[in-house]
Amino acid sequence: MATPDEKYMRRALELARLASGHTSPNPMVGCVIVHKGQIIGEGWHRHYGGPHAEVNAVAAVEDKSLLPKSRVYVTLEPCSHYGKTPPCADLLISHGVKDVVICNTDPNPLVAGRGIKKLFESGAQVKVGVLEDEGLELNKRFFTFHTQKRPFILLKWAETANGFIAAANYAQQQISGKLAQRLVHKWRSEEQAIMVGSRTALYDNPHLNTRLWPGQNPLRLVIDKQLLLPTHLHLFDGSQPTVVYTYKRQDDRENLYFVQLQENEPLLPQLMHDLHQRSILSVMVEGGTFLLESLLQENLWDEALVFKSLEKNLPAGVKAPNMAYGQLSSIQTLGPDQLLHYFRS
Repeated sequence: MATPDEKYMRRALELARLASGHTSPNPMVGCVIVHKGQIIGEGWHRHYGGPHAEVNAVAAVEDKSLLPKSRVYVTLEPCSHYGKTPPCADLLISHGVKDVVICNTDPNPLVAGRGIKKLFESGAQVKVGVLEDEGLELNKRFFTFHTQKRPFILLKWAETANGFIAAANYAQQQISGKLAQRLVHKWRSEEQAIMVGSRTALYDNPHLNTRLWPGQNPLRLVIDKQLLLPTHLHLFDGSQPTVVYTYKRQDDRENLYFVQLQENEPLLPQLMHDLHQRSILSVMVEGGTFLLESLLQENLWDEALVFKSLEKNLPAGVKAPNMAYGQLSSIQTLGPDQLLHYFRS
């Protein structure tokens, strides 16, 4: 049976999740304010640059005189620095809040315990770690970014029933069904960026947008070491921001940015460093096999979502990546496909 603290923190986590795909590079945060067993205010951080969860929750409280006698539940340590908005720890203190329950401490070096310290020094009682694991799962992208100094890497591909990801001549093949395709567009709307290698860009000519889901288009990333990809590809149409990683020098164009990498240094660490510098919290990698395998082998990934067709086979082709690197978490049937969810071991 859940305790009252768990009950209200779970509600705060539910609120935080409503902003999925809209807060990066900030985390998703929810806040619930309780007085004598009744919720008198709640809010969440709705979008990057907007008011934080605590601001919205406090604003929702009609009688502000109740705040010093209320318990505030927040999914992440209140911020203690001036960013896009003033410090939330100061806001709570200014309203006389004396009882705060926190799910997770903030790994951001700009906060990292300072918000909790401010609350303690104001005389507030602070409890930390309620539903901590659920909070870590909710903001796994944010925590990965700050603790590992790289984006959260989500791998995704579709393979035939007999284990091929593409035909032998790399001709475009639609392996997964319509439900799977729509779900992929939903996932794209939840990640900050989406990456492909040059072969996938050339043979599949993907748009890498969210046209099948009412969501935000991600930043597109493509690796084109020698700048051999033709300019007529959808990736270069200027419809959404796109970054090209290359060994060649090239001037930027509208919505198209070129990052020159060092040819004599390992590629993937350079990519991770650049993405971290750009404050990219998450990247979904959609191919091709060489890029996917490289990330798996270098252990530079976090989760993998694999659609395995129950109906389609190819007589020959490009083998799908080897998932001996990961741990299978779940299998779900979606029409003519199975969705396999892997975690890094």
